[in-house]
Amino acid sequence: MLVTGAAGMLGSNLLGKMSSFQEHTTIGLTRADLDLRDPKALGQILTREKPDLLIHAAAKVGGIQANIKSPFEFLASNLSMDTNVIQSCISAGIENVLYVGSSCVYPKDYRQPLVETDILAAPLEPTNEGYAIAKIAGSKLCDYASASFGLNYRTIIPSNLYGPGDNFNPGSSHLLASVIRKVHEAKVTGASEIEVWGPGTARREFTYVEDLASWVAASVGEVANLPGILNLGIGMDYSVDEFYLAAMEAIEFEVPLVHDLSKPEGMRAKLMDSSKARAKHGWDPKTDLVTGLKTTYQWFLESQDKDAGL
Repeated sequence: MLVTGAAGMLGSNLLGKMSSFQEHTTIGLTRADLDLRDPKALGQILTREKPDLLIHAAAKVGGIQANIKSPFEFLASNLSMDTNVIQSCISAGIENVLYVGSSCVYPKDYRQPLVETDILAAPLEPTNEGYAIAKIAGSKLCDYASASFGLNYRTIIPSNLYGPGDNFNPGSSHLLASVIRKVHEAKVTGASEIEVWGPGTARREFTYVEDLASWVAASVGEVANLPGILNLGIGMDYSVDEFYLAAMEAIEFEVPLVHDLSKPEGMRAKLMDSSKARAKHGWDPKTDLVTGLKTTYQWFLESQDKDAGL
């Protein structure tokens, strides 16, 4: 198997989980290995390795701030990368591809919970529209490749993810990584309050990344039996304020939250219906929020120590 985005949160956890299966040989590709927009370089690797399965977990990702600032880049980079990966797999005769989508493909302020057929049913959330369009296009390319060439190209749509390997960069992190970092910094500096973008009432679904990686590792032989698109979420959501409270519990530091109502908060809610995955495909995530946050925070602290050379 070949995993793109192997240095990212999901990709690195996938490599860790799949290494425990002796019958699997797994190769990880990172941005340092090659530019996935380069058809010649990618084609050479695919022809040489001939993987039984390619898991495309690479993407240009970022939080709401980054998406608002650079919509062109998020659309163009992901569209170019995904198109080249899927076309190169077809050309190299790769029969099985698992494409990692995103819950941002669902319409803004639509019904809850969201089911797979809701994609393209209504307008997208403007703050991440560029990224969402690219991920929808990638999923459609997989559908069309399967129908046109008899291939098993499938899309999984995880909820938002968090866990070891997350991106804690202030300019590009997603919500929960940002929450952990802000609570940590408040604890270190002894701050008397923490600023929250918006009113704190928007709701999000976050799944612990190791739960998803375990499911993918156990399901690699079943890709042909998966539907074209499959939701994979923990099945419950929390408000932004509730995420801050859970992080403060995990980090053992509590101060009041102050809301900046001039800042955007994105979609009001995007809880997914993952009942199809639970009923038919063995999806059963176990990690509760506070437990996952404690493990993630410990990884964050250890990564800070490594960066400091300790």
